[in-house]
Amino acid sequence: MSIIGLHPADIFVLLVYLGVIIWLGKKTAEKNENTSDFFLAGRSLGKFYQFFLNFGVGTNSDQAVAVTRETYRQGVGGMWIQFIVLFLTPFFWFTTLMYRRARLTTIGDFFAERFNSKALGAGYACFILFWAFVGGGVGYMVAAKTMMAMTPKSEAALTVYEKQVIAEYRELQELGALTISERTDVQNTRFNVLKQKELRGELKSFYSHTDPIVFYVIYGIIVGVYTMLGGFRAAAITDAIQGMLIIFFSMILIPLGLSKIGGLDGLHATVPEFKFELFGSAALSDYAWFTIAAMAIANLASIIAFPTMMQTAGSATNERSARFGQLGGMFLKRFLMLAWIMTGLIAIGLYSGQIHDPDLVWGYMSRDLLWPGFLGLMLVGILAANMSSLDAISVSNAALFIRNLYQPLFPYKSENHYLFLSRLIIAICLIGGIFTAVYVDNLLELFKYFISIPAIFGAPIWLGFLWRRLTKTAVAVEVIVCFALFAVIPNLFLSLDWAKYNPQFLVQTNGYFHDYNQPATLEDVELGRAEVVGETIMKEVWIEPKGIFFERVVRVDPEDPDSPLMGMGRFEAEIWVLSLLGIDFTDFRKSELVAIRFIFNALFPFLLLFLVSWITKPVSPKLLDYLSAKLYTEVNQDLEKDAKLVEEAADNPDTIRHKKLFPNSNWEIAKMKKEDYWGFGGSCVLVLIVLLVLWAMVTIH
Repeated sequence: MSIIGLHPADIFVLLVYLGVIIWLGKKTAEKNENTSDFFLAGRSLGKFYQFFLNFGVGTNSDQAVAVTRETYRQGVGGMWIQFIVLFLTPFFWFTTLMYRRARLTTIGDFFAERFNSKALGAGYACFILFWAFVGGGVGYMVAAKTMMAMTPKSEAALTVYEKQVIAEYRELQELGALTISERTDVQNTRFNVLKQKELRGELKSFYSHTDPIVFYVIYGIIVGVYTMLGGFRAAAITDAIQGMLIIFFSMILIPLGLSKIGGLDGLHATVPEFKFELFGSAALSDYAWFTIAAMAIANLASIIAFPTMMQTAGSATNERSARFGQLGGMFLKRFLMLAWIMTGLIAIGLYSGQIHDPDLVWGYMSRDLLWPGFLGLMLVGILAANMSSLDAISVSNAALFIRNLYQPLFPYKSENHYLFLSRLIIAICLIGGIFTAVYVDNLLELFKYFISIPAIFGAPIWLGFLWRRLTKTAVAVEVIVCFALFAVIPNLFLSLDWAKYNPQFLVQTNGYFHDYNQPATLEDVELGRAEVVGETIMKEVWIEPKGIFFERVVRVDPEDPDSPLMGMGRFEAEIWVLSLLGIDFTDFRKSELVAIRFIFNALFPFLLLFLVSWITKPVSPKLLDYLSAKLYTEVNQDLEKDAKLVEEAADNPDTIRHKKLFPNSNWEIAKMKKEDYWGFGGSCVLVLIVLLVLWAMVTIH
């Protein structure tokens, strides 16, 4: 007996979990008396809740799925789509302190205060509320795809058309296992036709009982109910529970998968050796070492712009709780990423070529390896990881709307009025996420947006804290120009026939053959390429041409090899701008194109800010002195005493001058204290330990 492909035990586990979460939301709602309680939990969260809040907010199941799907697709090198944040973790030691000492509710408040501009605060709020639709869509998409993979249709339930699509997918995998020289001319022609269909998303390895839109609606209602009731306090409490579930779902597939594949020896016998390389080659991977470095730089520019950072730090009782919670939660996530990588490697050995959409890998493995009841726990873990981010982000979005858009226009409404509107905004953001999930079907496309687009506001936030010469005009110009380049043009050109069919934008890199040595796998032995597993053989692989300006370039009619080309996926506006300078990208590798794009995303906003700031009017020194006073004054839990200390420092800026590294310049960089050396240095050591464990994990067998 099954219900939409799930055992009743799995349904029971799921319903119990959802009931507990909604009950917790109702209980915490009783403690919310005003917007401060709702948005910041009354600044009352100690180290325990800070730890799990930061872990929950920073750990989404979409990240687990993204790491696993890219490891499945690219090998260990694919992990860098998410693992690059490892190198940025020590910087949270400083960003968390800045946000806690800012003593604000939202990042929009920071823009309004730093530049004396409610318009900039409102602009940031509008940007994040728009961006909330994208972020929410990721959570929906991951949960739905996992559910879909757990509820596949049986052979008898498939339609004639669905059977044909699955058969063509399997045919493509069989032909793809052969090299070009091993295929006949007829087979090569058929392979090219099927490859075009795959690029267009027309082939599937299975169909599911789960209707994603129905799932999105039900899931959104559940998240919305407990978040709208309990606010940020509910997010913190449920994240403590959900943190345990995240650890469970991150670990459970590894021993079961290794057992089925024959342990570590079996893993290395079935997975090509180059897929264990920490840094992919420029020829075979999208993630060469220089690509990873470029993505890390872009991420460093972006991390400070995520809206929850002000609230997670601001909800802490003191600075140490904020720092401990942030770094502790983030490093737990980094270690869990190692489990996600191993899960992806196991998936290669078990299911290589069997899954049409890499986003489905996690759910496919769960269905194959877990028993009734445990499958329900896995689904609960996926939902928990998504909810732990969606809840805090939704509250953060509501805070931005109320404080930076609504309250400046209607300043004297009651607390109950603002609370009601906050809950309404949470519902709207969750609904917006559903539309994104329906519109975008590829998780990787969204993650590439996540790395680059927040840099639009990340750059002015970094300089807003650290450089007194940054001007309001410079921020406005930079935001408008970069939003057009990073967000508007990539999506606008995708919807215009002029761009999609423009030959200038359909140029591709040159394809080429690449030879490499590797130990023979079981498949190589079966195909007659080697006599025994482990024998070193030479392999030749054809690297397909890649789109330069569009993510994918495909045939309008996949059945006709002479049909016109069209662009699909993101339009790479950054590459287009650089091409106007006369750069020819046809001989570039895909990894090189990705690296160039992210370097542009990271550096161009800073370049604009510096250039425009030097020719425009600076902000009032008195405003800057007040912000400086807050940043150099330790937080006191007595709110009245804390406010008095800040005012004294603002009125007497010379009293804090000795705390600055460059006291007579425009740079607001604090001298490091002993605890900073321990905190930042200790974090760097932990980064090295994570890398050492990763190296051991992929080399020892």
